Amino acid sequence: MLLRVAHVTRYRYDTPAWDSFNELRLRPADDYRQTLHAFELTVRPRAELRSHRDRHETLVHHFHLPQSHDRLHVVANALVETYPVPWPLEVGAGTLVGLRHRWFEFLAPSGRVPLDRDWHAQLGLSRLAVGGGVLGYLDGLTTALRARFQYAPQATTVDTSLAEFVASGSGVCQDYAHAMLALCRADGIPARYVSGYVHAHPTREATLVGSEGSHAWIEAFLPGNGWVGFDPTNGCRIGEAHVKIGVGRDYDDVPPVRGLRRGGGAGALEVEVRVRHAEPWSDANGAHGALGWATADER
Repeated sequence: MLLRVAHVTRYRYDTPAWDSFNELRLRPADDYRQTLHAFELTVRPRAELRSHRDRHETLVHHFHLPQSHDRLHVVANALVETYPVPWPLEVGAGTLVGLRHRWFEFLAPSGRVPLDRDWHAQLGLSRLAVGGGVLGYLDGLTTALRARFQYAPQATTVDTSLAEFVASGSGVCQDYAHAMLALCRADGIPARYVSGYVHAHPTREATLVGSEGSHAWIEAFLPGNGWVGFDPTNGCRIGEAHVKIGVGRDYDDVPPVRGLRRGGGAGALEVEVRVRHAEPWSDANGAHGALGWATADER
């Protein structure tokens, strides 16, 4: 599936801001599941962009704006081709023994995924049975969380805790992902947070939620298969509609945009994300034209 992604972030400040340091995790990954054909990142006011890979190998762009400014626009455009992947093989719970040392950071609690309470009991879900199948269990968790919570974009904020999400019964993809991470890690299944995008209508029959902004899901490590993706917000496994950016222990490891500044007051933030089917192209110029670039100057 050939997809074009436009991600526009706009900050408007009440008073001038300066000395602004920013990190961006907006470039889609280029791996066995997807090919990144084109990517363009624009910042206004203009700034020199540098990049590095973080501890989880996600590409991070960063820049500094020392001068005074009353707004900041960040626009990322990408053309990504995603592929179907083979169904993973079922593995028994016994294969998880011995993974703790290899994947400890994806089994341990993190700031947004505390393991200080019995999340299975609070959600009324069974634990992974001794000798049970891990893949089937994860599919069950994915559909159970989709049924248990209501997807409501305005119900939570980026700072809503897992306990608050569980108590309220509604939230967004970030909340669903943190809930599934807690359940997996409590069961000894290494699991990590994934940041990316999702296409709302991959087929005529399917409709997926979460396309209006950055999307999130989880990957669990299954011996013999590797990292396998599950989307609890939509109650499904990861497919061609999902575009991956990067991974971490939780949201704090892979936020799309993060920064510090002096001044600016309270300010206002607007985010617009569009994920659309792109037409196949016949040459390099056609590839660029298929993107329908959003630009910082236009916005």
